[in-house]
Amino acid sequence: MGQHIRSNAHNRPIEGVAALSPRDAMTRICIFFERHRLLAWVAALSLVLLWYLAVQGAMGLLFNATPGPQAWRADLLAHLLLAALLFGMAHNLRRFILGTLALFTTLTLGNALKLSILGGPLMPDDFLAARNMLLLLDGWQLVGAVLMVVVPAFLLWWMIAWRRLWSWVNLGAIATGVGLLLLFPEPSLRALDQRFGDWIWNQRGNFEARGLPIHLLQEGVRTRARREPAPSANEVATALVRLGVPITTDLVRVGASTQPRRNLHMIVLESFWDPLPLTASKLSADPLDPRFRELWAAADHSQALAPVFGGYTANTELEILCGFPVERDNVFFEGGLRRSAPCLPRHLGAIGYHSFASHPNTASFWNRVNAYQRIGFQTYWSDGDFELDDMNREFLSDASLYRQVLERLGPRLQEPAPIFNYVLTYFGHLPYPLNAQRPPIITAAEGHDTVAAYANTLYYKSRELMDFLGELRQRDPDALVVLFGDHLPALGNQFGGYRESGLLAKDRAAFSDDMFRTLVATPLILIDGRRGVLSLGDLPLYQLPGLVLRLLGDTRPSMMAWTAPTGDSAALRPLPGLHFVSDGQGVRVCRDSASEDPPAHCTDSTAWLAAIRILMRDIFGGAQHALRHLTTPTGMRAAALGEDPGTPTQLTLGEERGPTRL
Repeated sequence: MGQHIRSNAHNRPIEGVAALSPRDAMTRICIFFERHRLLAWVAALSLVLLWYLAVQGAMGLLFNATPGPQAWRADLLAHLLLAALLFGMAHNLRRFILGTLALFTTLTLGNALKLSILGGPLMPDDFLAARNMLLLLDGWQLVGAVLMVVVPAFLLWWMIAWRRLWSWVNLGAIATGVGLLLLFPEPSLRALDQRFGDWIWNQRGNFEARGLPIHLLQEGVRTRARREPAPSANEVATALVRLGVPITTDLVRVGASTQPRRNLHMIVLESFWDPLPLTASKLSADPLDPRFRELWAAADHSQALAPVFGGYTANTELEILCGFPVERDNVFFEGGLRRSAPCLPRHLGAIGYHSFASHPNTASFWNRVNAYQRIGFQTYWSDGDFELDDMNREFLSDASLYRQVLERLGPRLQEPAPIFNYVLTYFGHLPYPLNAQRPPIITAAEGHDTVAAYANTLYYKSRELMDFLGELRQRDPDALVVLFGDHLPALGNQFGGYRESGLLAKDRAAFSDDMFRTLVATPLILIDGRRGVLSLGDLPLYQLPGLVLRLLGDTRPSMMAWTAPTGDSAALRPLPGLHFVSDGQGVRVCRDSASEDPPAHCTDSTAWLAAIRILMRDIFGGAQHALRHLTTPTGMRAAALGEDPGTPTQLTLGEERGPTRL
């Protein structure tokens, strides 16, 4: 019967389709248009137009994530142009409909989800990090995410008539157009920015002014344009002079010993933050453990200023381990860290410290295997090295993680050889699941379910932290212990619970200066052994390694001293496209602009950041001229580096299960 319909469809007009099944009717309609090529083109582009109107309407209703009114025409034309090129490669109209609309829908939906959860649109780097994002999911979420990648890719491949000449002509046209933009990125970027604008500090605004295809193209060209050559030795020397190297003013006076022996424990807490300011959520109780409240009060409620919001923990890690700020909207571990460098683990390893990194996630997530090796960790325990005995869905509980770390490192705490114990927790990640042993305790106002889920997660997370901290201080009372949140939690669409309580606006374009500080400030506690808790005020996290070395009494030359805090320095926090300075006078935001000079109050901080960018390019991806400035007449450079920065550390994976060496 099906064959009879197909053979007749070539010979009969389109009338009568109403009596057929939907599939057969669609087949007959498509075949009719395919016999009339001009009508096929009209049908293809008309379908894309109808899809565009329907999907943008749905994205607006569900996520409030659509291009602005000024961008609709350009965005629609961009979709139609892409559709025309794809139709020129398609076997037929049927395959075009399935392949093209699946691709467009996936990109549009993925962009809307990212805007809702993290406040920013899709960026070119997100495609490089797609594998890592998939590793965060399980169950139906993982299946759905995989299907969003695999189905459009397969349908697109299936759609293209690979043996047809025009398919290769169209592919060549696409490759040529994109290739020319990337081959001449600077003039291309100037033209695109002039036409569509650019506000790197407000990527949501960029998307709304451009639409998704143009936004991805423009930011892809920008990524290519900012691949600057490695700086010269003279540029590096000038940057160091601008920083005032060597820094001689100490925040805390220490002795002259260059051989610290105290253990260092650094605990990075996933999405750890104080939710009491979320007044609109009307939480039924304070989620934070009273013991933590007391300890934090003793620290005068010190705050860590992170480089990210809601995710990209690896950028926080780069700062706290290497002492340099991350200010771009991509993951530095993925592409920026290309050279072995004397970061905190390697620097301490030169005087006998053994550095352990513990994180119960997939080992390669955010390129951590390579990144940890390059910055000097000696042992890395990941998910396969822990007994996954207390799971909150896919997240190992902090209680289990802390217990297993102590079981392994406990015997080392009293040994002469010191350790650097770096623990990156995983429990507390969105969507804040709990298991049966952790029933919900705290309620929130109706409609604030995400805040309630987070508050209950924090209830257990803070208590498990304080139990561990009590045991750790009892067993290692002289150790230096530092703990802080890696970033704020994501709490719903367009800054969700924050916006409802007046803490943040719906997008960064509407932020006040104080809101940028709110966006990145998490609790910070530093315990200096028996001296107790220190008051640090606002501390940008890239300043932490230099401060830690001072408190340990390590006076050896170090690149981390170049960004360490001084006694009277204000807190300078770079973010994508802007930076802010927080001091006794409040918060002052300075926005980047290539077309005008910075305001007077931003001149010094802008020049400092320009010097820092040069050093980062040199140290992490260039010739490392800056490290030669660690040389002293007594040969302290060797002690500072521990080894030639070009020689990778032998990172041990899974030491407890029989080491595998890289």
